Amino acid sequence: MFIELTDHLRCVEDHEERYLVLLPGTMADRSVRAGELGCPVCNRIYHVTDGIVDFGGGAAEEPPQSALDTDGVLALTGLSGAGGYLALVGGVARSHEAIGENLPGVGLVGINPPRSLRDEPAFSILRGGRIPLRSSSMRGVVLGPGFGSDPHWVAEAMRVTLPGLRVVGEGREPALDDLELLASAGGCWVGSKTRNRA
Repeated sequence: MFIELTDHLRCVEDHEERYLVLLPGTMADRSVRAGELGCPVCNRIYHVTDGIVDFGGGAAEEPPQSALDTDGVLALTGLSGAGGYLALVGGVARSHEAIGENLPGVGLVGINPPRSLRDEPAFSILRGGRIPLRSSSMRGVVLGPGFGSDPHWVAEAMRVTLPGLRVVGEGREPALDDLELLASAGGCWVGSKTRNRA
């Protein structure tokens, strides 16, 4: 886990958002290989093992293969310029290397990616039953198949995306308040969180 990502993490329990406190055990350059993250509100502890943070509640099965290629992710998210983070949820994270090559200076976060993927300097992995990131902290979220049509995951993606920026999903169009649907075709949709949502 890239150490700077710590500033964007949050506890998955239902209470006000606070920064998690990192107690690193093993570091490799700027990557936390082992350690603990503690919540100052509820005292819950999350473990970092082999660079991966497990927040609990993540699915045991492998995520389905994504139909989105690198060009599709880049076009639909509309990202350009360095800085910030893009979250890739599920099978779409398989393309993280090519996506990262085309978005230099943008950190990538894999949420519940395939088990074969490993934490790397430009790619941090988080596992859990919700997105363990602070509200309005991501420059975009791409929801792979199985996640893009799930209202829970769409709402989570909207929560963590900065207002006015994009959430991309594979699956049926979501029907949620506060999400402006920008386009939908070929089993994928693009939406933008309206600016009045936290």
